[in-house]
Amino acid sequence: MKSGRQRIRLGRWGEELAVQELRRRGYEIVERNWRCQAGEADIIARRGSVWAFVEVRTRRGEAFGTPEESITARKRARMQAVAERYITEHGLWEADGQLLMVAVEIDRAGRLQRVEVLEMD
Repeated sequence: MKSGRQRIRLGRWGEELAVQELRRRGYEIVERNWRCQAGEADIIARRGSVWAFVEVRTRRGEAFGTPEESITARKRARMQAVAERYITEHGLWEADGQLLMVAVEIDRAGRLQRVEVLEMD
């Protein structure tokens, strides 16, 4: 069983990999771990006029399923609420927004298996 510290370290590593992949795809990273009353966006990024609200899910091994399987309808709704709050607070009325998920999978030996950016909406 993983300790809380190991889980946090794994999550941070996954977020770093997500940032690298988003930058590789031409996104500018605007915010990280942005919080509001509705919840948290792991990453807020922009590419042109599109603002992306990103949830990063990192999984080691298959015991808890795939990163995609961990996104519930409730989590998706919370992400939408966070995106709406950010857009409102920053006056981005004309912006196009999208919800993204970055799936990071690592095998039991600690080798990176994939980093994949997926649209959620």
